[in-house]
Amino acid sequence: MKQTSWMQIWAQALPDMIGGLRISLTLTAVVLVIGIPCGLVLSLGSGSRAKALRWLCYAIVEIGRGTPALVTLYIIYYGFPDIGLKLSSFVSAVVGLVITTAAYSCEYIRSGLRSVPHSQIEAGEALALPRTDIYRRIVIPQGMRIAVPALMSYSIQLFQMTSLTYNITLRELTSVSYSLGMKTFQYLAVFVLAGLIYAAISGVCSALVKLLEQRLSLTK
Repeated sequence: MKQTSWMQIWAQALPDMIGGLRISLTLTAVVLVIGIPCGLVLSLGSGSRAKALRWLCYAIVEIGRGTPALVTLYIIYYGFPDIGLKLSSFVSAVVGLVITTAAYSCEYIRSGLRSVPHSQIEAGEALALPRTDIYRRIVIPQGMRIAVPALMSYSIQLFQMTSLTYNITLRELTSVSYSLGMKTFQYLAVFVLAGLIYAAISGVCSALVKLLEQRLSLTK
């Protein structure tokens, strides 16, 4: 009887939760599209010969990694209005998670770039290629290929991290689930369904990451 009751609750809650899931997935996609290129820029900047630029990038990365994502979201959504800058919950979520994503993806990409054999860089220099062309044609393509599995694994964590934006009133999956729980007082049933949705998507993505890693290892 209890199982049937849960199924009825899930059937009623699912349409609203799909709407919240859509926002969670959209937020994840937007943050990845912006955050990973920012991470690439930071990784290149941290390897720059210009000392000021190198230390600036190091500082941004350490702040982004050292500050909890929830605190960053609070600063942007609740703190910025104190200095006259009020952002919507979605924009605040994008900005906050991009900062965190750029900092972490910088480390993954930098590790990938460092994995490119130095002999290939020396070969480019022997051909009198400009440094920018060496990075654009040799280092970055290979380094990014190496970093792809780690970046995809992080994207799964990012999808789960979007649940933090419930705290800044964004109507994503967790927020919608909580609202449904308040209406029905069936918190356990609603949040079990939310957990299953998160787990299903994360599981599929994890399987794709493993498949990609196998294919990349075969093509080396």
